[in-house]
Amino acid sequence: MRRAQKATRIQEILDELIPETPIPLTHKDPFTLLIAVLLSAQTTDARVNEVTPALFRAGGTPARMAQLEEGEILGHIRRIGLAPTKARNVRRLAQQLLDEHAGDVPESFEELEALPGVGHKTASVVMAQSFGVPAFPVDTHIHRLAARWGLSRGTTVERTEADLKKVFPEAAWNKLHLQIIYFGRQYCRARAHDLRGCPICSWAATQRRIMAESGPGR
Repeated sequence: MRRAQKATRIQEILDELIPETPIPLTHKDPFTLLIAVLLSAQTTDARVNEVTPALFRAGGTPARMAQLEEGEILGHIRRIGLAPTKARNVRRLAQQLLDEHAGDVPESFEELEALPGVGHKTASVVMAQSFGVPAFPVDTHIHRLAARWGLSRGTTVERTEADLKKVFPEAAWNKLHLQIIYFGRQYCRARAHDLRGCPICSWAATQRRIMAESGPGR
């Protein structure tokens, strides 16, 4: 089956299994989404959602966040990975929004990626979910599932993103990236996953991958 045909069938299955795609990070506006995504690097969304309510009560706008001491921000997010670096970047980011963007979150990839601690994936999430600009943020779930399903042989998330953009319609990118994340969490875990019983892997994965990951006796 060609990649385009496979992608069409995958999209149909995802629409059936996961019709609704709420953003997994708790937020109320582009600024709080930006901060939440920045904090989520190398940390689960669930852990980020545990620490952001108190952080956003203290610094829910760029102006209020910039007024917080770095140590106070760190106190709120200490339980997540890379907390000291993230605390420093959050405060610098808030100040840069005030200095360069009148306190608003910019609506371009270039300006977002120029902010402290903001890479392409974070910028893509904000552009897609806050501003409705077609983007295909690739996280670890999407990267591994694209490989499992034979949609990409990319060794980097950048290559995987480019491959997925070629086979899925642009109008569906913003929803699909969340659908694949939810599918990975609910149906297609990284380990101890029976590819033969998976609604997508059972036919989309190559026989070699099925044998390697499921084992010949399963």
